[in-house]
Formats: sequence, C-alpha cells, structure tokens
Amino acid sequence: VYEGTKSFYREEDETVPVNVYGRSKLEAENYISANWPNYAILRSSIIYGPQTAHPVPKPLPIQWMCSEMAKGVALDFFDDEFRCPVFVRDLVTVIQRLTTKWISGDHQTRLVLNVGGPDRVSRVQMAEAVARVKGYDSSSLIKPVSAASVDRGVKSPADISMDITKLIEMTGISPTPYVEGVRLTLQGQSDS
Repeated sequence: VYEGTKSFYREEDETVPVNVYGRSKLEAENYISANWPNYAILRSSIIYGPQTAHPVPKPLPIQWMCSEMAKGVALDFFDDEFRCPVFVRDLVTVIQRLTTKWISGDHQTRLVLNVGGPDRVSRVQMAEAVARVKGYDSSSLIKPVSAASVDRGVKSPADISMDITKLIEMTGISPTPYVEGVRLTLQGQSDS
C-alpha cells in the first residue's frame, strides 16, 4: 500500500499504492475499517520460511533461490528494490499474541500494524544471504540488476521497507533477523 519512495514506512504514512495489487489491499483495508468495529490489519512484507506440511504449488522464495543456485544457475536480482522480509514463525506469533489480547480484552481493537522483519534488504541481499548460508559462490550466481532493466508488465514500488517499532512495542516480539530466518528455513528443508 506504500508508494515506495522512501525507507521505513510507518503505519501512519500516506498510502499511495502504485499497482492493482496494492490498490486491492488498500481497498480491503478501507472496507474492513469502515464496516467492523473490531479489526487488526496486518501489513506484511515478503513472507518466507520452511515449506508447508502440504506444499504449495508455487516455489517459495528462499527455496527457489536455493534450488537454482544448487544447479549452478546464475540469476539476475534487483539491487534497487528493498523489502523487510518476515519469517513466517514471527507472523504466526504476532497473530497469536494479538488474538489472545483481543479475546481477553474488553475494549475495541482498531489496529493497523506493519509486520516485517528487522532488516531492510534488496533482492540481491536476499539472494546473497541464501548463498552465504549454503556456502555457494554468490559472485558467480548472483547478478545485480536494476528493476528498471526488466519489463515485468506492472510497476513495483522501489522501497517498501517498514518501520516495525509499533509491532515490537505492542507484541513484545523481536522479529528474526533475515539471515537467521534463511538459516532456519533451509535447515528445515534439509531436516524433512
């Protein structure tokens, strides 16, 4: 829902979606806030983690990167798009804590909350972390490119990194650093 022209958006910042995906998310937020007295809207970043018990048909981001690197495939990654990927376990914990608070509370909840990881990383940095954890040579497998060099058919915001101060204060959760989340994700893959 953020425009992507600055870093570390706060929940109170103006929402200016740049594509249909962002506009549909904002419309959903507006519908919920206009029609229900109690709500929690969680604005998440890229969600990553171990494969689900029932694997999803589309490859998950970390697993896809790892799989391609294991084959020795060199890939282009954007060095000018930034996100705050969130480890799935952290997102689940946030939902559990908010649900427990909501159920045990006697007041209305009207909450919009950024739920991202603590690290602002580019797509290149995301891939480099996977290479580092697996011991792959990132210099031969990862080619930094500008997002403008690829026609994806849709505009994508450059920097939608999120300030997660409110998340930490409200839940007491310290989200998992990205490299640690990658390690846990790939460890989970090798354990299964």
